[in-house]
Amino acid sequence: MQYRELGRTGWNISAISFGAWAIGGTWGAVDDRESLAALHRAVDLGVNFFDTADVYGDGRSERLLAQLKRERKEQIIIATKAGRRLNPHVAEGYTRTNLTAFVERSLRNLATDALDLVQLHCPPTQVYYMPEVFDALDDLVRQGKLRYYGVSVEKVEEAIKAIEYPGVQSVQIIFNIFRQRPADLFFQLAKERKVGILARLPLSSGMLAGKMTRDATFAPDDHRAFNRQGQAFDRGETFSGVDFETGLRAVELLRPLVPAGMSMAQFALRWILMFDAVTCAIPGAKRPAQVEENVAAADLPALPPEIMAQVSDLYSRHIKPLVHQVW
Repeated sequence: MQYRELGRTGWNISAISFGAWAIGGTWGAVDDRESLAALHRAVDLGVNFFDTADVYGDGRSERLLAQLKRERKEQIIIATKAGRRLNPHVAEGYTRTNLTAFVERSLRNLATDALDLVQLHCPPTQVYYMPEVFDALDDLVRQGKLRYYGVSVEKVEEAIKAIEYPGVQSVQIIFNIFRQRPADLFFQLAKERKVGILARLPLSSGMLAGKMTRDATFAPDDHRAFNRQGQAFDRGETFSGVDFETGLRAVELLRPLVPAGMSMAQFALRWILMFDAVTCAIPGAKRPAQVEENVAAADLPALPPEIMAQVSDLYSRHIKPLVHQVW
């Protein structure tokens, strides 16, 4: 396992970490025993950073991680998120009172006195222009309720604005072979400010695992069934905002580029780790075998420059016109 420094926290976290959205819900059926087995396997393999949110299974994901911490002695750093409990989810709801309530609920779910890292959970763009929100987070740090805070964003614009606030330690952003815009400008700005980058949806909702077909079906409670056009939340969260058929065709074009000995998923994860601005990728997993495949990507050899160039060209020709200027 590789470890990379997260912002200015002093933490060195696993370059392949664990995204805990899937074990909470909206990714089809989950079994808590199997989820815990996956979490334990991640720790066995050197993962020390887990990303969750208070709305993943209405706290289910956070509670599973609390159980993991009780059962392990290794260092386990948990990043959670706050804000999406608001209904309606509007900028005006990001008040000191609401944020404090969300943090205190996560403290109970995670059975801890202080949250390691709290991220604003993809708030409306206007929130990044509200200094009072970040003042409230600074106060929560001073009160000892959280150690550090960051943001999870939908758009590059939001990421660039967020890192103007000195307390922001990390930015979680969609970055994968199908969503390459963050590398254009934002990565360099984040490096200059020593802000960590968490690459979420690294496998583009499973599309870049290379196992889907046109006949794929998803459970009714799986966002890949109900959110393809953004009916429930931002469309970019599902298959990176790329049309399903287009994504399948692009995956077939990627297959010849995958080096021998790598799976398609490992290739997609290793591609992300080629960018030194990225602190970690946070693929989800519901089963130990998925964890094992994901984690192995951290120890694979670097991708050669010609492969990186071919991936860039494929993106430019087939994907970029659809997503690049949207997010």
